[in-house]
Amino acid sequence: MSEEQELSVESIDAAIRRLRNTPPEQAASDLAAIANRAIIELHNVARSAANERRGAPDWGQWARLANAARSGVLQIAAVRDTLKGMNPKKGEEKSE
Repeated sequence: MSEEQELSVESIDAAIRRLRNTPPEQAASDLAAIANRAIIELHNVARSAANERRGAPDWGQWARLANAARSGVLQIAAVRDTLKGMNPKKGEEKSE
């Protein structure tokens, strides 16, 4: 399989769905880690795009997306904190 195929939305989606079949503790921790990385990257992309478009007609849409993604960052942080309380060692290993 080529690297391009490995990085398709479909293959990543399928891999995420397979994680659901792992033990609940592992699935919760792994899925939270993936969600954390994804929302951070979305926030970074949206914030950068908003900064580049300041004053342009589509700036507001990008700024709204950046704000919404930032809310997601805060929400997933709460999820990860909850997971740390459920399994402190696992939560510490996943924090980066």
